[in-house]
Amino acid sequence: MFVGTARAEFHIPGASSLKAKRSVVQGLKQRIATRYAVSVAEVDHQDLWQRAALGVAVISGDKHQVDQVLAGVMRLCEAEERAILVDFSVEVR
Repeated sequence: MFVGTARAEFHIPGASSLKAKRSVVQGLKQRIATRYAVSVAEVDHQDLWQRAALGVAVISGDKHQVDQVLAGVMRLCEAEERAILVDFSVEVR
């Protein structure tokens, strides 16, 4: 069994309130979870308007599949137009 985790850090320049940030973050979380069947949660910076950190987890019996899923999540995060991906870290065990 292989467990992959990723942490994605974002800057959200258009967010002028927590409500505006939440709209961006919730939409991104939903797209990631739906497209890749992974668990996603906001893990840091909940009180800041223009920063967000998402944690992603995936489990599989195949390490290559874990790597592929997390690479796809990274591409989706990079493509998000309302947020700038500033850091993406991955760990597979």
